[in-house]
Amino acid sequence: MESAAVSAAPDPTLDPPLEQLRHLAGELRQLLPGVRVGEAQETTKEFDQEAFWRRLNEAAVTVSREATTLTVAFSRLPLPSPQETQRFCEQVRAAIKAIIAVYYLFPKDQGITLRKLVRSATLDIVDDMAQLVEALYINPAQSNPENLIPYNSVWDACQHIPQIPKDNKAAALSVLTKSVDLVKDAHEEMEQAVEECDPYCGLLNDIEEDTSDNHVDEEDILGCPNNRDSYWSEGDQELIIPCLALARASKACLKKIRLSVAENGKKDQVAQLDDIVDISDEISPSVDDLALSIYPPVCPLTVRINSAKLVSVLKKALEITKASHVTPQPEDSWIPLLINAVDHCMNRIKELTQNEVES
Repeated sequence: MESAAVSAAPDPTLDPPLEQLRHLAGELRQLLPGVRVGEAQETTKEFDQEAFWRRLNEAAVTVSREATTLTVAFSRLPLPSPQETQRFCEQVRAAIKAIIAVYYLFPKDQGITLRKLVRSATLDIVDDMAQLVEALYINPAQSNPENLIPYNSVWDACQHIPQIPKDNKAAALSVLTKSVDLVKDAHEEMEQAVEECDPYCGLLNDIEEDTSDNHVDEEDILGCPNNRDSYWSEGDQELIIPCLALARASKACLKKIRLSVAENGKKDQVAQLDDIVDISDEISPSVDDLALSIYPPVCPLTVRINSAKLVSVLKKALEITKASHVTPQPEDSWIPLLINAVDHCMNRIKELTQNEVES
């Protein structure tokens, strides 16, 4: 009896349960930088694609299971003992390190684009698990929605693993489709602002309601654009026309590039697909920069600079696509046609901003 009592005694070297969770969250956070920059594990073995995806899926299922176990244990009283908490933490730690280890098995020669998608999915799982552990030690023993949100995030991130494209061509199409959607959204927002002829209409309407109720002068509100800053001049409106055309041409370029990859892309041409995706990935941020620069007060020189940056990216994307295997007939008319359209937009923007350059 005496020996049994001794064996059941709590280990005085163990931290309290919540302190153990706090340490675990910190450890998980420390793993993130390594995953972001970590290189693929070197091996002489031939890459077994089927085995890799099976192991990655299994690792994600294990993480999801451990997240559920931990959440249930710390969402009710009594809280787990220090010994039980230690076991829970070790299981979470092992599950996270296991999925990271599987990610490191994915070699670069299978495609940088696909490897980035696997890395991003792995990072999401590690980051979401860290947030869950943090939520549980901040709000323990509660069926708290604030705890369910990070738990659901872990679950969703694990469920996403089987949906990752399985080859670099599919990965390239996934990334290109996202870029097309982003540029489409940016172009539509630009068009909507122009159609309304008042980009700050919603903001000013909200302010007018507040000021009418409280007798506050708009000029006293920090950040409220005044008359001169909230509308386009005739010159601004003229300059916006070729900017809209340039955004529309950007969308057309991405759509044609995506179509070429879909129709002619080869799974084994991973380097060329990566090059196409890398340069195409720069189009959406460049369109965003141009879109932001057309909002009043408009600086024509900034519009010109952002337009030139976008044109440079578009031309490079078209040239890389033209030189790759996805364009079996480089003389295909759609590439020079789009280059001419882009040049026409840029020439018009230069004409309308020439005075700014010379002044």
